[in-house]
Amino acid sequence: MSPGRRYRRRISIPALAGVLVLAANAPVAVSFVSGVIHEYQITRPGYERDYGYWETLEFPTKFRVNAVHAALLHTGKVLMMAGSGNNVADFKAGTFKTLEWDPANNHLQLVPTPSDVFCGGHAFLPNGKLLIAGGTQRYEELAGKVSHAGGAMNIINASTKSVTLPKRTSFIAPNGRKYWSDAAITVPAAAAYTAAKGKRQVRFTVNGKAPVWVDAVKEGKVGRQVNGIRYTIPGQSTRLFGEGQAMTQNKQNFQGSNLAYEFDPIAQRYDAVERMVHKRWYPSLVELKNGDVMAVSGLDGLGNISPGNTEIFNPETKKWSLGPFRYFPTYPALFLTAGGNLFYTAANAGFGPAHQGRTPGIWDLTDNTFEPVTGLKDANETETAASVLLPPAQSQKIMILGGGGIGQSRLSTTRTAVIALDQAHPHFTPGPNLPHPTRYPLAVVLPNDTVFVTGGSRYYRGNHDSNNRDAEIYDPSTNTFQTAAEPAVGRDYHSEILLLPDGRVATFGSNPLYADKADTTGASFEQRVEIYSPPYLFMGSRPRITGGPSAVRRGGSATFTIPDAAAITKLRLIHPGAYTHVTDLSQRSVALPFKLTAGGVTARIPSQAGLVPSGWYMLFADDAKGVPSIARWVKVS
Repeated sequence: MSPGRRYRRRISIPALAGVLVLAANAPVAVSFVSGVIHEYQITRPGYERDYGYWETLEFPTKFRVNAVHAALLHTGKVLMMAGSGNNVADFKAGTFKTLEWDPANNHLQLVPTPSDVFCGGHAFLPNGKLLIAGGTQRYEELAGKVSHAGGAMNIINASTKSVTLPKRTSFIAPNGRKYWSDAAITVPAAAAYTAAKGKRQVRFTVNGKAPVWVDAVKEGKVGRQVNGIRYTIPGQSTRLFGEGQAMTQNKQNFQGSNLAYEFDPIAQRYDAVERMVHKRWYPSLVELKNGDVMAVSGLDGLGNISPGNTEIFNPETKKWSLGPFRYFPTYPALFLTAGGNLFYTAANAGFGPAHQGRTPGIWDLTDNTFEPVTGLKDANETETAASVLLPPAQSQKIMILGGGGIGQSRLSTTRTAVIALDQAHPHFTPGPNLPHPTRYPLAVVLPNDTVFVTGGSRYYRGNHDSNNRDAEIYDPSTNTFQTAAEPAVGRDYHSEILLLPDGRVATFGSNPLYADKADTTGASFEQRVEIYSPPYLFMGSRPRITGGPSAVRRGGSATFTIPDAAAITKLRLIHPGAYTHVTDLSQRSVALPFKLTAGGVTARIPSQAGLVPSGWYMLFADDAKGVPSIARWVKVS
């Protein structure tokens, strides 16, 4: 289906004259008239050339989703993943949604979604598939609203065989009160070991153990229990039993899933792969230089933040293995550097203590060492900050933008800062301030080596009607912002931004708590899409890439057909984005050195896998005015 209503108003000069007469004769209409005049101004060709232009797209009801995650596939289509979309009723009903949108023709297609991928992590694989891991096993319940007491339980297995218990397995306390599990659990068998004790070898057994969350069957205080009680499991041997922690009606956190999938852009489906070892909600998935993907942080199946367990997915075997142990808050912003290390900007998305994992630095995976870096202003305001690898990627400069205090803190900052990782002693230096203190700013790399920044809010989740409808274009070469056209739609928590193959930018989502300054009226999830056309699309005809290979190799060269190639000043490989929770670790723009050839250019592909990870890229050609071509998709290996 190819529906979708666009809102792009054009106002004629006679109509404008009528509006001005109205204003002169009806002062009460001044507010309306001001809006019309503004709309007239922003639709003038000169304005568009200086500031760009926004248009709003509203999908038919059937195709509207709460876009919590968005990724640009190498088919040119955008995958908008909602899962349950932060909707408890949909979660309980098992209603999970994914929408595929083709921005070239507005074709829409709903994709069957096998589980709740809401608040999982994602990263592209070298073959162009999107790895999605983690998500929601259970929604949080706030203190005072917890109807059934619950808590963590360790299942102990003293037998020589592993045991799998299904969801809703019963556990009976000594006083006869009944509890049941909220997820299936496999408990490993007891294991025998031999150890030296003096001159003797002593054989001993360690029982198998696995944690699971349980809830009281009956509502209210009756289900509360103290810590350390032993529970029997009906129908099971006495060698299998539960050891419960305290069962309470305190706040219960979101709980993570260990399910993992590859989304196939060609078949347009989720394909299950091996489950992660650890359950994760709010994890980051970051591509490594060898093409593997590492999952970091997240809340586990009991609602506790990971103490530092990481694991690595091998795209060839489709298996997970344990990675280096290191603690980070949830959704940590980790960027692959040219040398293969990971740089942590200190930006994150919301769970973790104030004094652990909040320091930016360089993580060397070969020996699991972490080198802190200095110079970051407002270092206590990195939660809900944006981060971006500045173009071109060869500069190895990374920027952090905005952010706020931990949790629902009223702190937020205008700070931006840049670090150059190729320095002998890297440290942050100030960038230009944002126009307003901003949580959840959206930032995306453009083909002309600038960064488009928009959206965000002054307060946590847009409280007090505080969405910032700002937009700026950052130029790394001058370390300055240029004002851009303002969007009509505010974006805060659960919003995303992507560069499209035609050079436009699309924004999605937004999940404010309230719709008014007094915070008395609940707000709906924003389901409109806005599309921004940057100023370079109003500066004349565009270059064209009309031929060339669809696959290239690092360290090699490739020839592309470009009419009027002499006008080309830049070639850029831009990795498609995969955005969620102010985090997009995928996007990068790699400069390609080139020389003119008959009818086109011959480009050299950099050889460093840390600079150009394997996968699909958009190839843009820019002219001297910064006007980009429509992208050609190229696979790098």
